Amino acid sequence: MADSKILCANPEKSQALIDGNILTARVLALAGVRHMFGVVGIPVTSLATRAVALGIRFIAFHNEQSAGYAASAYGYLTSRPGVFLTVSGPGCVHGLAGLSNATVNSWPLVMISGSCDQRDFGKGDFQELDQIAAVQPFVKFAVKATEISHIPRIVLSVLGHAVEGRPGGCYLDLPTDVLHQTISEEDAALLLSGAENPRVRWIGDSVSPLDIEKAVCLLRMADRPLIVFGKGAAYARAENSLKSLIETTGIPFLPTPMGKGLMPDTHELAATAARSLAIGGCDVALVVGARLNWLLHFGEPPRWSNDVKFILVDVSKEEIELRKPYLGLVGDAGLVLDLINREIKDDPFCLGKAHPWVFAISKKAKDNVAKMEIQLAKDVVPFNFFTPMRIIRDAILAQGSPAPILVSEGANTMDGGRAVLVQNEPRTRLDAGTWGTMGVGLGYCIAAAVASPDRLVVAVEGDSGFGFSAMEVETLVRYGLRVVVIVFNNGGVYGGDRRNPDEICGPYKDDPAPTSFVSGAAYHTLIEAFGGKGYVVETPEELTSALSESFSSKKPAVINVIIDPYAGAESGRMQHKN
Repeated sequence: MADSKILCANPEKSQALIDGNILTARVLALAGVRHMFGVVGIPVTSLATRAVALGIRFIAFHNEQSAGYAASAYGYLTSRPGVFLTVSGPGCVHGLAGLSNATVNSWPLVMISGSCDQRDFGKGDFQELDQIAAVQPFVKFAVKATEISHIPRIVLSVLGHAVEGRPGGCYLDLPTDVLHQTISEEDAALLLSGAENPRVRWIGDSVSPLDIEKAVCLLRMADRPLIVFGKGAAYARAENSLKSLIETTGIPFLPTPMGKGLMPDTHELAATAARSLAIGGCDVALVVGARLNWLLHFGEPPRWSNDVKFILVDVSKEEIELRKPYLGLVGDAGLVLDLINREIKDDPFCLGKAHPWVFAISKKAKDNVAKMEIQLAKDVVPFNFFTPMRIIRDAILAQGSPAPILVSEGANTMDGGRAVLVQNEPRTRLDAGTWGTMGVGLGYCIAAAVASPDRLVVAVEGDSGFGFSAMEVETLVRYGLRVVVIVFNNGGVYGGDRRNPDEICGPYKDDPAPTSFVSGAAYHTLIEAFGGKGYVVETPEELTSALSESFSSKKPAVINVIIDPYAGAESGRMQHKN
């Protein structure tokens, strides 16, 4: 496991002392951590500095919330724990957003926070907080190092817990006094050499051959089968297994928003543009790495038929017990799909293009795409959402492979992007996810740029979503990250003032609407303040030019796209919730 240079750089100095900061940094490096995100300060600045000295790239943020979002997305994109660092007390609280976002999305993450001196806890110490209690509702595992000798064991343990079973957020608490404690190089080397390195991934329970046979039989006998897959399948790197299953059987498929790209959106069996028909008409649905939650209408009528049989593939036994599908298969998505493919290989079947179900899905999808293209073909100025989306779509597709990673957030902006923007490669779409989290944009962009430096990263954001983390454009410039942020600027949350006349009353009736921002805000100048490139565009020609220049420059940029404030709808596609 251990690199002798990290364990003890010089045997002659084996009696030299190292502190908890150095020891923690060494364990992280030995465990394969290559990137950390965070905000430094008391008592963790030295930990970040020592980590950098050992070859871990530290990306310093302005806000722990964005750092946590970055770490969560990094965990998803790399299948390894994203690690982020916060100061004590308020820093830990700020980090809870990223920690909880990782857990809800089932992405591996470790938040490391400094905390107050153990001897002074309960006296009102600087930034005092019971941080273990504070994180408890949001994690699958939390642990505190109470003395320096515990550091190697518990650092590796927390990294392992993040990826075991259903991935999620974990927490490591490092009190100030533990970080300041010292240990000899010789003792540190013994502790490090004896610590167990965490498993990179854990694949879950084995699936019985009988259940695999039953799953294949259900698919074979179905009149209207459907394959649904989500970001769990993307995390599991199951794209090749999915491709084999879909193209062997000819079964139509439907990705969840972040499952897009595991199979190309342009594939002839894609049912995305015929979603209502696909989920409402199928009689057997193989659901891989996707939960039957709000994104899939809970698998319930009226969106799904009363008699649909669900085959649910999930790494979590608890998830399957919660959903009570017709058949549950617990295990890694890719491995379960390989078992299904192997079973089908012995007795293959294929629906074929002329099959009534395949034909109906294909026809509906083509008809809906044609209707959408009619809308997209129009150059509407002042911009609606469709015209700039079409121009952005075409510019992204023109980049070829490796395809840019798309980050999308906002109500109308994210909804429009999901329908218009095309994903043809896996793990190239990051959005608000299971929790519908706004404010993830810049953190996700930074994570994507760090995890996939060979890819352009393009954020398509509403102005409200951008505002949560806009200051992190300075981070883009500071690290020279290849990110282009496109802000759909319609002057507020959902757009302009949409109140009815009878709602404009009271002593503050002359104030801006709760949904309104400053009209025509110059968001592009924010990045210019730090030396980046900003653009403001109002016409198709201006947007096309800005995209061409910014995509080719390989430098961070912000494109401020001025949108009609009354384009789109309040709450996007979720008006019924507001």
